[in-house]
Amino acid sequence: MYNIEFTDFKSTRDITEYLNKNKDEKYRDFTSALIPNIDKDSIIGVRTPKVRSLAKVLKNSELSYSYLNELPHRYLEENHLHGFLIELEKDFAKALNLTTGFLPYIDNWATCDTVRPKVFKKHLALLYPHIKEWLKSDHTYTVRYAIGLLNSFYLDDAFTDEHLKLVSNIKSDEYYINMMIAWYFATALYKQYDKTAPYIENKLLDKWTHNKAIQKACESLRIDSSTKSYLRTLKIR
Repeated sequence: MYNIEFTDFKSTRDITEYLNKNKDEKYRDFTSALIPNIDKDSIIGVRTPKVRSLAKVLKNSELSYSYLNELPHRYLEENHLHGFLIELEKDFAKALNLTTGFLPYIDNWATCDTVRPKVFKKHLALLYPHIKEWLKSDHTYTVRYAIGLLNSFYLDDAFTDEHLKLVSNIKSDEYYINMMIAWYFATALYKQYDKTAPYIENKLLDKWTHNKAIQKACESLRIDSSTKSYLRTLKIR
């Protein structure tokens, strides 16, 4: 862990000052290139491990609770910190409530894909109805987040055919939603091939997402070469 003392922080303003003191301009440029849809001025340039370490220092303190109630945040790293604090919450109901409140403020794929509270994995049956509601959202990153949870937590023992149907039924013009759909199906082709392959064989996804799912599956080291060869024949020309 980085050398951070809790006594260094008296207010939420101190948190922002700490982040600004630890900025890396080159890393800021790198991050901005990866997340082109947000203003570069909203990125400080703090490396993720340092933000995670800060979350561990602040967790369960009155200051962290104050911080979690201060939305919206100005900077990407402040949003990441918010997400990391939620991840550290061990009470399912609290983590769910915090996540639900935070989702409307997520404005980029990086923050969206980072927040995966471990407590969610212990309560998949309770979480699932909320995922189904989030999939219906008009907010790009709420939908992406819900698909991401299905990808992270529901492709093993908790898998059901309904998950594939729910994700395949999403029709969107949003790049960041369609990319996550593609990732989901690529992962599902590895973990649940027999159930997933018909969605590709019958071309139930839109052309771009269909082809991207095949591309990502073929890039995976977990899928054998003969399966990859077959999947390539299913690309929509």
